[in-house]
Amino acid sequence: MTTATGSAVTIAELDAAVGRAADALARLQQPDGHWVFELEADATIPAEYILLRHFLGEPDDLDLEARIGRYLRRIQGDHDGWALFHGGAFDISATVKAYFALKMIGDAVDAPHMARARAAILAHGGAAAVNVFTRIQLALFAAGPWQTVPTMPPELILAPRWFPVHLSKMAYWARTVIVPLLVLAALRPVAKNPRGIKVDELYLPRATVKPKSNVAGAKAFWKAAFGALDVVLKAGDGLWPKRLRARAIDRCRSFVVERLNGDDGLGAIYPAMANSVMMFDALGDPVHRDIARAAVEKLIVRREDGEIYCQPCFSPVWDTALAAHAMLEVRSPAAEAAADAGLDWLIPRQVLDVKGDWAENAPDLRPGGWAFQYNNAHYPDLDDTAAVVCALDRARGRVGARYDEAIARGTEWTVGLQSKDGGWGAFDADNSYHYLNNIPFADHGALLDPPTADVSARCVSMLAQLGEPVGSARMAAALAYLRKEQEADGSWFGRWGVNYIYGTWSALCALNAAGLSGADPAVRRGADWLIAVQNADGGWGEGCDSYALDRSGHVAADSRASQTAWALLGLMAAGEAQHPAVARGVAWLAANQSDDGVWPEEDYTGGGFPRVFYLRYHGYAKIFPLWALARYRNLRASNSVHVAHGL
Repeated sequence: MTTATGSAVTIAELDAAVGRAADALARLQQPDGHWVFELEADATIPAEYILLRHFLGEPDDLDLEARIGRYLRRIQGDHDGWALFHGGAFDISATVKAYFALKMIGDAVDAPHMARARAAILAHGGAAAVNVFTRIQLALFAAGPWQTVPTMPPELILAPRWFPVHLSKMAYWARTVIVPLLVLAALRPVAKNPRGIKVDELYLPRATVKPKSNVAGAKAFWKAAFGALDVVLKAGDGLWPKRLRARAIDRCRSFVVERLNGDDGLGAIYPAMANSVMMFDALGDPVHRDIARAAVEKLIVRREDGEIYCQPCFSPVWDTALAAHAMLEVRSPAAEAAADAGLDWLIPRQVLDVKGDWAENAPDLRPGGWAFQYNNAHYPDLDDTAAVVCALDRARGRVGARYDEAIARGTEWTVGLQSKDGGWGAFDADNSYHYLNNIPFADHGALLDPPTADVSARCVSMLAQLGEPVGSARMAAALAYLRKEQEADGSWFGRWGVNYIYGTWSALCALNAAGLSGADPAVRRGADWLIAVQNADGGWGEGCDSYALDRSGHVAADSRASQTAWALLGLMAAGEAQHPAVARGVAWLAANQSDDGVWPEEDYTGGGFPRVFYLRYHGYAKIFPLWALARYRNLRASNSVHVAHGL
């Protein structure tokens, strides 16, 4: 593309750019109609995969280990350790896991990259400074003491729902990760570890740095109370009645078996899946262990350059819904046919017959949501469901009534999980037990799933697109929630995408769908904020460090295709399609499109858990720029500033 950044992009140039991007996205569609792109996390997942194989004592696969090792060495940072995202700061837990995995596959401790990593680990307090989940990983290999792991007895699963520390009060991902860990912590199996690898050299003579807490708003009272409880539980760990313990372990096992998803795995997320494999192995249950193990193997990515890594999960429903939106925006027969194929693939994946954990807070609600992954029936989510319903509704004008029932059930389920404060969480209603973030086990600060601005905005967009009156009680409560969540500078915090650009795009689309004009104070402030943080080159960028514990705001970064597209979509939703900032952003996208029709982007623009876990959605730079350019072209061609759809 020869268009220079900053110059006006003609309709013909827009048509060409949109056409190339749509063709590229169509080529990446699967034969059955869906889209699925790589979902890349940090070094911890491939490192844990290596450790899982050695925990089980599986036969050597030297080629696989060599190729994972190549991947891990490539992403080692200039700070000599491993980060949580591309170009990020040193992370002690990720570095210890990566070092352990590389040593496990045969990297010599005196190799330059290992020596540098070891020195960095010791400089940051040594292996004693890692987080709770890393301490558990070390303890399972007898490479660290169980005494430093906060006690969570398996009897917890037998507690009544009113009990302050109850599994139903935790987020879905915490539930599925923790339940098998309860069994492992009780049984304390030792990895088979045929090579006998340990990491004693990563410990200082005495711990000089306490593990870092990732918890916002920690309360001294709750920290002291839960700390005292941990001391009591440790002292009485061997005193639980044997019958009660056996019953608790059996209940944990039943919980996992019920949610195993066949070969899609517990919770369809790697940490829970791997923990379930180790739990079944420790329980001497080879049948379920092998089923759970097969699910893990599906996550392996074999790259064309010879590297191998392990994904945290699959994202086909999310990818397909977003790709369908982009294709529908293109408005060509070929693009609409591709979108329709994707929507038809989504229909049978609606969960209509399983009352998942969400039913704890809504027992009378019928199922009707979509999960993020191929199969995760116990855990559909509001974000995916709203995005799917909006896409299905956009196609109704052409396809008639064939999506009506799916839309109705998805809407019913979404409405039924609105939280009391007017917002929506990702998987549950009213999962806002913030005192639980003070338990020692929750040092990652990601135990809960409270309402967030971005998910709530998606649900508002869906309801508004379907004709929900602004004055209805649920819509009024939702809009009040979004207004309350707006930051002082005019932005919105983005929980599931990086970060304030993502949240502000989401909120502005919702307010636009609800009929609020650009003159509304919330809309005006949001649009002004996006304009103010535009980079000099015309694009937008934001780093993962914007998730700082003190919520200090947007951290500028080099322009990125997905974030530039979000900003453009947000500004167009605010009625600013003719603003010079939008023209500059469109020019940046046009100038940075590759010859193959997509945009290069190595940066992590997805949020898993703030300050703990980030995601690189390989599809984002293929979907969102197309969506933004097509929308801009459509508005410009019609000489309009109005966006017709919720998203």
